[in-house]
Amino acid sequence: MRIDLNCDMGESFGLYQLGHDEEVMPFVTSINVACGFHASDPLNMLRTVRLAKKNGTAVGAHPSFPDLVGFGRRNMGASPAEIAADTIYQIGALRAICQSEGLRLQHVKPHGALYTMAAADIRIAGAIAEAIYAVDPRLFMVCPGKSEMVEAARKAGIRYVEEAFADRAYTNEGTLVPRSEAGAVIHDVTEVAERVLSMVKHQKVISIDGVEVPIVAQTVCVHGDTPGAVQMVKSIRNRLELDGIGLEPFGRSV
Repeated sequence: MRIDLNCDMGESFGLYQLGHDEEVMPFVTSINVACGFHASDPLNMLRTVRLAKKNGTAVGAHPSFPDLVGFGRRNMGASPAEIAADTIYQIGALRAICQSEGLRLQHVKPHGALYTMAAADIRIAGAIAEAIYAVDPRLFMVCPGKSEMVEAARKAGIRYVEEAFADRAYTNEGTLVPRSEAGAVIHDVTEVAERVLSMVKHQKVISIDGVEVPIVAQTVCVHGDTPGAVQMVKSIRNRLELDGIGLEPFGRSV
């Protein structure tokens, strides 16, 4: 059994530093690189891709709504045409940087509000999927399990993987508990590591109400910018390996 651990990276901007990219990178297998719309800039994108190359980590684009001030977490009323164009623009920028370093882009994972809205709205999901197909049909789209994004990927004819979140609480319906609610983020390192093991090995998770919920986990998202992130990612990887589960980018096994 093998699994991919993905992490958002390259979110520093100019003189502003965010996250623990250098410390976390050796323990994950894929990264989602900010493309300038919610965070990052060309130099930080290049530095992040070079760091991934050094560590043998697969690279994906992390496109967002154009929302630097809100870190891409605010809903925006962009049209499907605007979303498609913005997605193509961001993928293209990172793809060029990867090519300059001799790397091939593996996937696209929308960020923040764009990801959340696409999961529930087939028009937004479709715009993203069609944009990915237009740039490179070989790219994977990272999707929340059983979401509209999965359906959009199928319709567009692109490859996709379904994602679970290591430190986020789930509802009884299998969706993420909104960050605005108490208990939405789990901070206990041991608890998170055991949850990830259950997601990967048994395809289930315990909801915030204590209900066992089935879940698809082809890749697991870990966060590299939260307090204690480095220790948490190490613990997750160690727990998986202790149970005989190997780690590799999903592009090599799907």
